[in-house]
Amino acid sequence: MRIVGGEARGRVLRAVPGRSTRPTSDRVRQSLFDTLGQRCDGLRVLDLFAGTGALGLEALSRGAREAVLVDQDKGACAVALRNAGSLGYGDRCQVVCEDVFRALGHLPGGFDLVFSDPPYAARATGSVLEALASRAVLAQEGRAVLEKDRREPLPAMPAGLRLSQERRYGDTVLLFVERAS
Repeated sequence: MRIVGGEARGRVLRAVPGRSTRPTSDRVRQSLFDTLGQRCDGLRVLDLFAGTGALGLEALSRGAREAVLVDQDKGACAVALRNAGSLGYGDRCQVVCEDVFRALGHLPGGFDLVFSDPPYAARATGSVLEALASRAVLAQEGRAVLEKDRREPLPAMPAGLRLSQERRYGDTVLLFVERAS
């Protein structure tokens, strides 16, 4: 697994040992950033269920100002922290090692870009959408990209959010969500 764009393009990321995480593939990550736009200049990024930190670190490589990576698995947090340090992003990256929904209760909101890639078995897409809608997580012009298994039903969009795009890559579905105006 590598950073696929920006200043750290081609740099290798360490993986979390075992099968506790399922990192977003390089191909899906590239397509995700192609859809968002290649640059993330000045953005404040939140990476939920971060695992290796690949999505948040990819955003930093593409110019994001800062990234907060959240995962409850201690091994994943250690790998994400190590990956951030090896890329030289330790000063712009915070790793929060706790349950995602608990973390959302105390993290300061106003993120420009939120990634969510929960374990497919958790079927957490609806819960994440509800948390994004009920807490001031997204900035006014903020966007979120949620990854889910194609077999997980599409949840209803909570008030205050709207689905702007849906993309499918094999078993992976990316939902692009923004605040409703």
